[in-house]
Amino acid sequence: MKFVALPLGSASALALAAMTALPAAAQTAPDPNAAPAPSPAATSALQETPADGTATTPADAGQPASADATPPQDAAPSMPRTDILSKNTVSILLDARLALANGETSFTNGGLGKTRFQGTANGDYRGYAVPVEADLIWLPRFTPSLTANVSGAWQRDQENKFDLIEAFFNFLPEQKGKIGFQARAGLMWPEISLEHSTGGAWSVVNTITPSAINSWVGEEVKVLGVEGTLRASLGQHELSLTGGVFAGNDTSGTLLSFRGWALHDEKATGFGHFPLPPLNSFIRLLQEDRTRSTIELDNRPGFYGRLDWRPPWPFGIALFYYDNRGNPEAFKPTGQWGWRTRFWNLGINADLGTKTKLLIQGMSGSTIMGFEEHGVPWVHTYFNAAYLLVTRQFCDKVAVTARAEAFDTREHGSEMSPLDSEDGWSWTVAARYSLTSRLTLFAEALNVRSKRGVRATDLGINPFQAQTVFQLALRFHL
Repeated sequence: MKFVALPLGSASALALAAMTALPAAAQTAPDPNAAPAPSPAATSALQETPADGTATTPADAGQPASADATPPQDAAPSMPRTDILSKNTVSILLDARLALANGETSFTNGGLGKTRFQGTANGDYRGYAVPVEADLIWLPRFTPSLTANVSGAWQRDQENKFDLIEAFFNFLPEQKGKIGFQARAGLMWPEISLEHSTGGAWSVVNTITPSAINSWVGEEVKVLGVEGTLRASLGQHELSLTGGVFAGNDTSGTLLSFRGWALHDEKATGFGHFPLPPLNSFIRLLQEDRTRSTIELDNRPGFYGRLDWRPPWPFGIALFYYDNRGNPEAFKPTGQWGWRTRFWNLGINADLGTKTKLLIQGMSGSTIMGFEEHGVPWVHTYFNAAYLLVTRQFCDKVAVTARAEAFDTREHGSEMSPLDSEDGWSWTVAARYSLTSRLTLFAEALNVRSKRGVRATDLGINPFQAQTVFQLALRFHL
C-alpha cells in the first residue's frame, strides 16, 4: 500500500489556507427547503442529525433527536414545560470496536504514537475487539427555556471506572424580534469543534476519530465557566457573538508540548489524567508523568470569544479566540504546572449541493510553561493544524466522509530541544450506516505520518513513524 505524503511544515500553510480561502462552491444559491441557520450552540455538528441520535437542534437546546423522527410540517412537536426525570431525559450511549492497528506505542500507554490503538512490540499489525465507551446522559428540562446537560462515562483508556464528562445549564429564552440571547454555565467544552454533536456525550458525528485539532480540544480544552451569546438578524444575515469566562483549565498545552498532536476519540473527564511520554532529564524532575486537564492552579480566570456569521448563502464562518491566562510559573507539589495557552481557530462549513457538506478548520497558537532563563521560558511551543473534510449523504442511511489534515509544533523553550518539534499529516476515510434509529455502524481507515526528533534521542527509534488504523464501531443509543 502506498501513501501520498504532504511536505514537512505543511500544517502552517494549510492552516493559513483555511483562514483565508472560502470555498467557491459556497457561492451558489441557498436551498429554499433548507432548515434555518443553527445557533452557535448547534454549529459544532455537521448541520445534520447523526443516526445515533446525539446531535441537537437549536429548538431542542441540548435534547437528543432521532434521525428518523419527522415532525409535522405545520406544527412544532409539543414539549413538556418541565421534565426532570423520564425516558425522554435519560439516555445511554454504548460504543464497541473492532480495530486493526500497527505502529509505535500509543500515547495512551505513555508513548509518542499518534493513535488510540497501537501495533505489536515490533510495530506490526495487532487486532482488537473491545468496548471503548459507555455514556450515561441526563438532559432535564426545568422550564421551557432552562435545561441542563449532565453526562458521565466509562472510557476504556481512562483511569477512573466512571467519571464526569459534562455538567452545565442551558438558558435559551424564546427569541422575539431580531435580537436573541442564550447562555451556558458549568463544566463544558467551548464551541470549537465542527465535528462533534452538542447533545450529551460530545460524540463525533460522521467519523470514529476526530481531527487532530478536535482530538486536542477534547483532551485539553474543557472549562468550568459561564458563557453568553447574543444573536442578531441583519437583513438576511445572521450574526452572533459569544463570550466566556472560565477556570479549571490551567494545564492546557501540556500534551501538545511533551507529546505533540494525536488523533483519537478519548475525552477529558472531570477528575481523570492523561499519561505523558518519557520526559527529558530536566523536565522529569518537575513534571508528574501524567497531566490533568481540569484543575485550577493560579486563581486567574481565562476567557474566550467567538464570532459567527451566516449569510444568505449556503455557508457559515466562525472565528474563535482562547486565552486561559495561565500563570506558567504556578505549580502544585504533585508536579502539575500552569501553562499560558492562547490560540485562534477558524471554522467554515458549506453546503456543496443538497447532499454534500464541506468543513474547513484551522488553528494556530502557542503555549508557555516554567520560569525564564535569559528571557526564555523553559517550554515555549508554537502549534498549527488544519483539515478539510467532505461528507456525502448517499441516502437516509448512508454517509461517506473523507478528511485530509496537517499539523506541526515548533519548540523554542530553554529546557527543550528543537528535536521536540514535530511535523505530521494524515488522511481519514469513513462511512456511517444507520442500521436502525438506535443502532449505527461506522467503518474507518486512518493513516497518520509524523516526524519528531526525540523519538531517536529518547526512545531509540526512527524519528519518522507511520501508523494505520482500521476500525469498525457499533454505536447504540438507548
